[in-house]
Amino acid sequence: MQSGFWSLLTLLRTLTIREDGQDLVEYGLLLALVGLGGFAGIEALAQGVLNLFIGIISLINTNLAGA
Repeated sequence: MQSGFWSLLTLLRTLTIREDGQDLVEYGLLLALVGLGGFAGIEALAQGVLNLFIGIISLINTNLAGA
């Protein structure tokens, strides 16, 4: 049982020393950042479209009420 523990410990040490997956992690973080920025941009765009439609509906109601 101890040989399994030591082999796991050796594997973990090897993974912390190696830098093979560093690029993959960086690309993953970059993708997450772009995704969050896109999500925030879509929310702002949706709010702008909503305000536009509210303004159009208000304008229509004002013109219909005056007629």
